[in-house]
Amino acid sequence: MCGIVGYIGEQDAKEILLKGLEKLEYRGYDSAGIALAGEAGVTVIKEKGRIADLRAAVDFSAGAKTGIGHTRWATHGVPDVRNAHPHQDASGRFTLVHNGVIENYGKLAKEHLGGVRLQSDTDTEIIIQLVAKFAQGGLSTEEAFAETLGLLHGSYAIAMLDREDPDTIFVAKNKSPLLVGLGDGFNVVSSDAIAMLQVTDRFIELHDGEMVILKKEGIRIRTISGEPVSREPFRAELDAADIEKGTYPHYMLKEIDEQPAVLRKIIQAHRGPDGGLWLEEDTLRAITEADRLYIIAAGTSYHAGLVGKEYFEKFAGIPAEVHISSEFGYNMPILSERPLFIFISQSGETADSRQVLVKVKEMGHPSVTLTNVSGSTLSRESDHTVLLHAGPEIAVASTKAYTAQIAVLSILAACVAGTKGKSIGFDLIQELGIAANAAETVIDRKEDMEAVAFEFLQLSRNAFFIGRGIDYHVSLEGALKLKEISYIQAEGFAGGELKHGTIALIEEGTPVFALATQPELSANIRGNVKEVTARGAHACLLSMDGTAEESDRIVIPAVHPLLTPLVSVIPLQLISYYASLHRGCDVDQPRNLAKSVTVE
Repeated sequence: MCGIVGYIGEQDAKEILLKGLEKLEYRGYDSAGIALAGEAGVTVIKEKGRIADLRAAVDFSAGAKTGIGHTRWATHGVPDVRNAHPHQDASGRFTLVHNGVIENYGKLAKEHLGGVRLQSDTDTEIIIQLVAKFAQGGLSTEEAFAETLGLLHGSYAIAMLDREDPDTIFVAKNKSPLLVGLGDGFNVVSSDAIAMLQVTDRFIELHDGEMVILKKEGIRIRTISGEPVSREPFRAELDAADIEKGTYPHYMLKEIDEQPAVLRKIIQAHRGPDGGLWLEEDTLRAITEADRLYIIAAGTSYHAGLVGKEYFEKFAGIPAEVHISSEFGYNMPILSERPLFIFISQSGETADSRQVLVKVKEMGHPSVTLTNVSGSTLSRESDHTVLLHAGPEIAVASTKAYTAQIAVLSILAACVAGTKGKSIGFDLIQELGIAANAAETVIDRKEDMEAVAFEFLQLSRNAFFIGRGIDYHVSLEGALKLKEISYIQAEGFAGGELKHGTIALIEEGTPVFALATQPELSANIRGNVKEVTARGAHACLLSMDGTAEESDRIVIPAVHPLLTPLVSVIPLQLISYYASLHRGCDVDQPRNLAKSVTVE
């Protein structure tokens, strides 16, 4: 979601800030702005729309060596210039950017800001008006900032300028991710290391309840209550080439193409010295000792968790439940005696999942996070972390993270099975290698997938995806991909469930994508296809060598039936990509969506 950048040093801040915001575009946003501190004071430039619009509005002739910037995904107030960040207090002395949600902003405004005329509809403006009020009451800026932070309930990542102290950026963090980057004669702040790799690869993670006084010659970290904090920096292990599109027209297409390589990288990461599967011993022990697994996730990660449940139960014999994180935290079921929680999150910053993790930790239950981002909040706060090794995923619609999550879940389940003395009945490393090759074969058939998208979805306003067993889980992900980037109304269903109501929506020409990769369920799903085609549906059957029939539209190479999600999802990803492309949609940054969902 929203992104923050900040720079203080000797270089001109404008281009650094704009380039940083461009790197954060993948997070999803609807407006953007920067604030520049120069000899004439603080200048704020804000625009609705893309960073390109903001760049066009910036006066590059004026110098500024300190500044902050922001991309906004609207939560409070419509997406327009008035509600865009940065925000200023009534006097214009203080300027602030903020990620997150202040839950008690209405109460704070009523109790502390009577008579102050607010300039926006945002919760964010309350923060800056409070700082100004406390400063007017005689507190120093640092004291006023800390006083304000102590009143806030909710999530925030904040960077603030003071017109009377242009050599300082005031920074704070609670629940929303924020990093401080270190340089020679400069320092930076950013929501994501990707934004500031242009100037440094050395970063310090901020923890909840901390604030930072940022100057060009150094930084000082303290808690809100005033206790000093010391923390060593880490080096961001990112290759700049990984976050560039190269010759690809879109990040999504690049990331689809990277899936075979990601699968091979995961195989290497979990291959032990003896050539068998390997998993960190403490993590393996924690999972093995549990009597029930609770998989907590959202969106695409939730769909991967549904597949993971199959692996844990079929491979290791451990009961598993999969829960939507935004529901679980507020409606927790009766837990088993020895539960273990598995959190799945590409970014490791998903706010819905974090609120569950906080409650789980309070209850004393162990947790494992599967994430793509080392050092992310969920990774740092869980007892154990297993990395996805997918590399940066920039497109909002997740592709390679989904297949990476499924591959890692299969490895976790197989390792637990081995510890319990159970045989899964096949060589998982070998079969994952076969799946990687099959994925490559499917990716090479892009023209076929584009033709399917044109034939089935060119004029469609809705579509259905159906499957049975593990194919049903993939159908949910296929529907999500289509709706989130092409804006076609799409739903995934268990094949046998259609006749219990949803078949009423089938009309002449309605596209139905049916997955038939499971040998024991092939006849059943084909029966469901006959039911919808009898009512006028335009059916596209996706099957696998060994289950295929002559009329099937898409046939993937044969892989182990339990690993078909690693391959069968790729045609659905490509079909969604081309459907979006044909409709002129923004493939990488679909409307209203964000990559890293950092608010509940």
